[in-house]
Amino acid sequence: MRKRNESVTVEHERAAAAPAPLDKGCSLRHSLRLPAAAADVDAGMKRPLGRRYGLWFRLRKLIIWLLGVYIAIPFLVKLCPAIQAKLVFLNFVRVPYFIDLKRPQDQGLNHTCNYYLQPEEDVTIGVWHTVPAALWKNARGKDQLWFEDALGSSHPVILYLHGNAGTRGGDHRVELYKVLSSLGYHVVTFDYRGWGDSIGSPSERGMTYDALHVFDWIKARSGDNPVYIWGHSLGTGVATNLVRRLCERETPPDALILESPFTNIREEARSHPFSVIYRYFPGFDWFFLDPITTSGIKFANDENVKYISCSLLILHAEDDPVVPFHLGKKLYNIAATSRSFRDYKVQFVPFHTDLGYRHKYIYRSPELPRILREFLGKSEHEHHH
Repeated sequence: MRKRNESVTVEHERAAAAPAPLDKGCSLRHSLRLPAAAADVDAGMKRPLGRRYGLWFRLRKLIIWLLGVYIAIPFLVKLCPAIQAKLVFLNFVRVPYFIDLKRPQDQGLNHTCNYYLQPEEDVTIGVWHTVPAALWKNARGKDQLWFEDALGSSHPVILYLHGNAGTRGGDHRVELYKVLSSLGYHVVTFDYRGWGDSIGSPSERGMTYDALHVFDWIKARSGDNPVYIWGHSLGTGVATNLVRRLCERETPPDALILESPFTNIREEARSHPFSVIYRYFPGFDWFFLDPITTSGIKFANDENVKYISCSLLILHAEDDPVVPFHLGKKLYNIAATSRSFRDYKVQFVPFHTDLGYRHKYIYRSPELPRILREFLGKSEHEHHH
């Protein structure tokens, strides 16, 4: 009995130690199974690896797509110069939204009248005329004819030429009108063709002609009162174009004020924050700057100042992120050494970085009234009507 049991035991051990049977394809039959715990560990390792691989694949796909877009944009701009012109003007950006430009009183300008002028056929421009604060009470409820007649009152006039983007109702622009009005100036401003509610297609020539038309409209009504031209940012390019033309026809303004000016549009575009990611791209000038010139856009302040004969005041904040401070300083150096300014005052006023005026907040400076008074001369136009 014992021998029989021993033989059964030996056979059982042999069977356990024997290799698993092979099927016809010489592969092991599925009689062997991994322990459950080992299988779970193996599957658990594969899942994170799969997730990491999927994440990396998607990230790599995104990087390749972004790189393709980055490379394609310069070619697109080169093939379609109109894109670059749109980026220079930004006239399609209307901020603040949902304001009625026919109602300047909604922006706190209760002593302002909205006009529409027609510089050329099929071109209409919207104009705001803010009277000096001293005339505020008399201006309430008055019509356009009264405002036009008021230009002949004994107060100087500032024609304000705004920069790109937005409208004549932009917040920082409205605040400047209020400051200038409180100092005793009429302020006349307008939206160039293609901006705000003005009708027409934007171009450098068209913007300059609009400004010339408004200047002549003012001079026809202002009598002997001084008329000053104030340009801001892109508006400085319009301003120097206008004043050069006025000087060439021997009807210069009484002074030119440039706030945050550049030298020319190519140097400004090269320095603009939008160009940072492409500034060192091979062929940057050919891809991005030449299309601007091809579109007929120059705004050559550095050339224009050589033909301007009137007093010039330049205001620029050191922390300006849009038009770098060094461009305003460079323009001043060109003007100061120009023979055309030999008999006129040329002044550069910097605003320290700590003040935080950046590109469009110089109107906040408590020194601005003094700067204007000393440069333009103390106004004697303080008759209250």
